[in-house]
Formats: sequence, C-alpha cells, structure tokens
Amino acid sequence: MNKVGIVVLADTESHGDLGRVVNALETAKELAENDDDVRIIFDGAGTKWVVELSDEDHDAHGLYKAVEDHIDGACKFCAKAFGVINEIRKTDVELLAEYDDHPSLRNLIVDGYDVITF
Repeated sequence: MNKVGIVVLADTESHGDLGRVVNALETAKELAENDDDVRIIFDGAGTKWVVELSDEDHDAHGLYKAVEDHIDGACKFCAKAFGVINEIRKTDVELLAEYDDHPSLRNLIVDGYDVITF
C-alpha cells in the first residue's frame, strides 16, 4: 500500500489552476480506489478551493465529494491570509495548525508519506 500526501497549492484564478486541482483530486481518487492511504491538504492559495469545490454547482464538485473522506484539512494560516477562513469553517474541512498555524508536511514525511504538490 502506498502512502501519499497530496498538497493543493494552486490558486483559483485561471483555467490552468482548475486543471491542477482536478489533477490533484483525480490522483487522490485513483489512489483511494486502489486502497492506498491518501491524504489531501489545501495550503496557500489552494485553501480557496475548499470554498469553490463545496459549491454543488461547481463542475468539479462531484469529484471533490468522491474524495472528501481523504481530505485532511486546510491550512489555518493561509485560509485566514486568503480571506476564506470563515467560509471553510462552514464546511466539514478541518483547519490545520500543527506548526506555526500551518499543516506539518514534516509529519507526513516522518510517517512515510510521499508528498505530491499541485
């Protein structure tokens, strides 16, 4: 079994950014379907995707829902910095603050996860 941490850093500003988040979620879905241990973290500008993808009208909402059990959370510091902390609090996504109000990627590495960024 593979152990993979997927970190979404892509912003929500462009079509290319949408492509990156969809690729991240598709990778997570493929890993999960093969019984791999996968964790998704939204960090940096990527925290804005939690709000976008939670919208049932978003084209990628179904894909987001397909992998939601694998979402570890979103960076608390970045969610605040990018102005989406209150919207994220309205979702089931946890705000991560393990290291200086950020998620600890080191913990993933120590726990044997390969880390992929999108």
